[in-house]
Amino acid sequence: MTLIKAENVTVRHGDLPVLARVSLALTAGEIVTVVGPNGSGKSTLLRALLGIQPVQEGRVWRKPQLRVGYVPQRLHIDPALPMTVRRFLSLPRRVSAPAAQAALARTGVGDLAERQMTRLSGGQFQRVLLARALLSQPEILVLDEPTQGLDQPGIAAFYRLIEDVRRELGCAVLLVSHDLHVVMSASDRVICLNGHICCEGAPSVVSNAPEYRALFGLGTGGALALYQHVHDHAHDLSAGAASAHGHPQHAGDHPGGCSGGRHTHSHPEKAD
Repeated sequence: MTLIKAENVTVRHGDLPVLARVSLALTAGEIVTVVGPNGSGKSTLLRALLGIQPVQEGRVWRKPQLRVGYVPQRLHIDPALPMTVRRFLSLPRRVSAPAAQAALARTGVGDLAERQMTRLSGGQFQRVLLARALLSQPEILVLDEPTQGLDQPGIAAFYRLIEDVRRELGCAVLLVSHDLHVVMSASDRVICLNGHICCEGAPSVVSNAPEYRALFGLGTGGALALYQHVHDHAHDLSAGAASAHGHPQHAGDHPGGCSGGRHTHSHPEKAD
């Protein structure tokens, strides 16, 4: 089932191009990761898909009454503001104590309900944010750079948790990340973005694409060995399956295809 679809979406900030003719579709149950350099429009793409960012051209379609869980890139809480984890989970809408406790337990921080938010470690803070996102029983979980500030073991543990959540809820996961060393194998599909879709597909395909290596270098290929992603289902990576997901059979048919040639689009420096 398709949850969100973008068709030839273009976003500009004033006269500054941020995204150009981006097309993609997300289906239930898949983990899709968007990677790209700073200023490539990754966060803008998430906001456009969620309806937060207006688009100048193209269209975004969302499943009616789509339930979305969102983990933002940054969330600042004033250190002088007293707020427990339990109270934070009830903003802006109050949730029952059992529901809050169940969400915290699911993300591995069930003992932190009465802890002050400002006393959490980086990993604990991210797990609380994830618990809050899960309260809506999301059909799609959207995470924007969710592991900033975490160390290597913390990053790997967080991505394993995301995969567990996907498996249990059957939700889709749309993730923006710079963690190339783990995220490539933690994903069903990777989209390489640099103002436009440079290439997309299975991690093993994208990691070998000239467009991907032009952006991230040849050393990223070894990333696949650091996190073993074990599927409990099969993926048909044939051209027919790609078409079923709303992706063209031939790379040349779509600006997001891994055409084997290096794109030479240039974009001014811009905020993500």
